[in-house]
Amino acid sequence: MTEVPFVDRHVGPSPAERTEMAEVAGYDGVGALIDAAVPVRIRTDRPLDLPPALSEVGALARLRELAAGNQVLTSMIGLGYYGTITPGVILRNVLENPGWYTAYTPYQPEISQGRLEALLNFQTMVSDLTGLPVANASLLDEGTAAAEAMTLAHRVAPRGGGDTFLVDADVLPQTIEVIRTRALPLGIEVVVADTSAGLPEGDFFGVLLQYPGASGVVRDLAEVTEAAHGRGAQVVVAADLLALTLLRAPGEFGADIAVGTTQRFGVPYGFGGPHAGYMSVRDGIQRQLPGRLVGVSVDADGDRAYRLALQTREQHIRREKATSNICTAQVLLAVMASMYAVYHGPDGLKGIAERVHGQASRVAAGLEALGAEVVHQAFFDTVLVRVPGRVDEVVRGARERGINLRPVDADHVGISCDETTTDEHVAGVLRAFGAEDAPPAAGSALPAALRRESEFLTHPVFHAHRSETSMLRYLRRLQDKDIALDRSMIPLGSCTMKLNATTEMEPITWPEFAQIHPFAPLEQAQGYVELIGELESWLAEITGYAKVSVQPNAGSQGELAGLLAVHGYHAARGESHRNICLIPSSAHGTNAASAVMAGMRVVVVKSTESGDIDLDDLHAKIDKHRDALAAIMVTYPSTHGIYEETIADVCKSVHDAGGQVYVDGANLNALVGLARLGEFGSDVSHLNLHKTFCIPHGGGGPGVGPVGVREHLVPFLPNHPLRPEAGPETGSGPISAAPWGSAGILPISWAYIAMMGPDGLREATEAAVLAANYVAKRLADHYPVLYSGRGGLVAHECIIDIRKITKDTKVTAEDVAKRLIDYGLHAPTLAFPVAGTLMIEPTESEDRAELDRFCDAMIEIRREIDRVASGEFDADDNPLKNAPHTAASLLTVDWKHPYTREDAAYPVPSLRENKYWSPVRRIDQAYGDRNLVCSCPPPEAFES
Repeated sequence: MTEVPFVDRHVGPSPAERTEMAEVAGYDGVGALIDAAVPVRIRTDRPLDLPPALSEVGALARLRELAAGNQVLTSMIGLGYYGTITPGVILRNVLENPGWYTAYTPYQPEISQGRLEALLNFQTMVSDLTGLPVANASLLDEGTAAAEAMTLAHRVAPRGGGDTFLVDADVLPQTIEVIRTRALPLGIEVVVADTSAGLPEGDFFGVLLQYPGASGVVRDLAEVTEAAHGRGAQVVVAADLLALTLLRAPGEFGADIAVGTTQRFGVPYGFGGPHAGYMSVRDGIQRQLPGRLVGVSVDADGDRAYRLALQTREQHIRREKATSNICTAQVLLAVMASMYAVYHGPDGLKGIAERVHGQASRVAAGLEALGAEVVHQAFFDTVLVRVPGRVDEVVRGARERGINLRPVDADHVGISCDETTTDEHVAGVLRAFGAEDAPPAAGSALPAALRRESEFLTHPVFHAHRSETSMLRYLRRLQDKDIALDRSMIPLGSCTMKLNATTEMEPITWPEFAQIHPFAPLEQAQGYVELIGELESWLAEITGYAKVSVQPNAGSQGELAGLLAVHGYHAARGESHRNICLIPSSAHGTNAASAVMAGMRVVVVKSTESGDIDLDDLHAKIDKHRDALAAIMVTYPSTHGIYEETIADVCKSVHDAGGQVYVDGANLNALVGLARLGEFGSDVSHLNLHKTFCIPHGGGGPGVGPVGVREHLVPFLPNHPLRPEAGPETGSGPISAAPWGSAGILPISWAYIAMMGPDGLREATEAAVLAANYVAKRLADHYPVLYSGRGGLVAHECIIDIRKITKDTKVTAEDVAKRLIDYGLHAPTLAFPVAGTLMIEPTESEDRAELDRFCDAMIEIRREIDRVASGEFDADDNPLKNAPHTAASLLTVDWKHPYTREDAAYPVPSLRENKYWSPVRRIDQAYGDRNLVCSCPPPEAFES
């Protein structure tokens, strides 16, 4: 039997359905619709030069070949990456479960209560372990978390602290370099110094300390913290969470901010990611905290409910004045780490830490018995040993025994133990140094004065699920509260929520991909090198760029990398004064925030009533800022969901003024196979692999945001101090802590492109554009479609305008979004890019039946609105204003609403067979911000 081509599994509507959908949109076939919608000026004149499509079986076979090029040795390298054991119940039921990995960022909190609770557990875990009261819902990795802490410290430090940030010399080397990359465009000077001998002279607004240090040493940081505070500086501590189960918490010795990674809490190496970074802060600066923050609020019945808190500080609202450009976090990995803590509990975590420390102590004792010099007598998991002239010999000897050690310099070797370290590993390490037998258990190397005495993880959730049965049911209970792609289409505009095929996902948990340390010898990662090389070249071919770097581990980081490349290009030409970035008013909030982080000044360009860039305003702004123009950032197709006819003219106008053109790749799924960014005038773009190229959204991350550039910008792509192969020597520095970012999920996008092939990729684009126009056409008689392009067509998404409906009936776009929950559907994007609207992106993966289910629901909701308009439904007490309806709210004895329970629960007959019940009613957003609670409240807190 011939295997069905993968494209037929990925694209939802059948060929016959696509023809019928095109006819509904008014065109004789898909090709005719595409020719009418996509401007001729941007169309490419050559097909994609990619390998022919592989079958699913063939793609897995090829990935097995690539995986075989990686050698899985026992890693004892450390440097912030450690071996860990992912409990099977978490591996199977979170990481490999589409109920968790296909969910979207919880902007609609009523249908996100499960993952929000898991993230609240994460925040509680981080807050408890670090001893600081408020933690966010994760950051991208430790290096970027430290860089975010630097800018946070700069914002909150008392005036007079200057623009200098002090970094201890024993901070992780990759963290130091990420900080330098981020500091340079902001005019912040980074000074690296050994603070163990005291603080250097001069003013500085913040200090970064590592605890334990990169060398492994554990030292008392209280004195240096007090000295820094005495000089008006904020203290940031990069802390190992597992070590904090045994060591005094940073908050207990006065730290203002703690950062780090939760990787060793059950998240595999993945050759560097994805891993959930963390940040927690002292009281008083939580409103300056970057990234997502989950808070506790109440719903319409006064019951406890979770939601994203303090959103007005974030980039999608505050734009260039935001606390950060981070749009998503690493939610899926944060959920894994939080569940690791839930499953093990405080005693289990402490037991793991004691075992890790015990193995490190045995290594140290064995080395001292050999006469080797152990540099530090106080350590947690990492032993630094001095072996003059013998480093190569020792490292080679360990490698012959299947163990990777860290050669620090010509005379020193680092040995890091972790949860996976066994007695056999300890013996192998010592034999590499010349020992014959491993020593018995050794005493503790943790100073008694630094031992932790305070309790942590005291909330009941960290004590209730020790058995696998209980843990399994807890995970299922949370999953059932949410709407993810396994339950419904997620028609979010600007956030392509398409199929994440099981075949694409399968390889990421193979040990050959999951268990490779990012700083393992490169000859042990040749499979990764080949896969990354192929993927980067394929992405370059698809976009028309000369080179692509996959290092940025989120779209926001790709934006920053691209803008830094632009800055580097201008500086190399003696034009570093160019710092104006033009941004259309409709742009993503990350664009403006990224421009500020890249040291640029944002100038907004108006949009016309039709949604296009206002060319008159553009030319006026170019003329005004011609000598200082650095770049323009545009999204194409536009955020208004249309192919703008003037994009080539926009590019030419900016180039004529000496600027560069940045095209945000968020909507690349409307171009692949039809047009190439680099061919119609763009110089640089980031690409969202978690959108166009099928990496799942994971409830708000992981993401990958590769940056692609034309030839003249190649020398300014990101590089990495620990991996010269990761980028050009002249590059901007590292954007992420790991050389190739979140490499562990790149097999997903590789598999997608390999299985789709050149024809399938184009077919997917055409199907996405078709689906958007089909939905727009079906809804046009019921809701105004706000913007359209040629022939009244849209691109891959459409915006429906609720503003007149609101004026006439008081029914808002939010009411429509919440009512869709009663229909078992996730809402479209609410109030972006225009307030009072809904932006719908159906993607190519939804079949016609699901598209019709959504359209039918929207049409039925319009009928409900008409009943409000006619007076049949009360204007203030109707199914839309009270949506969503929980089962409990319908079962009340005292039903007081003027509409029936049946109207509330079963507006269409199909819901009687398959009904999603919202776990909470509409959430009071303002209450949650006025009464900020960002960690697990005690059960009795809501008894009243």
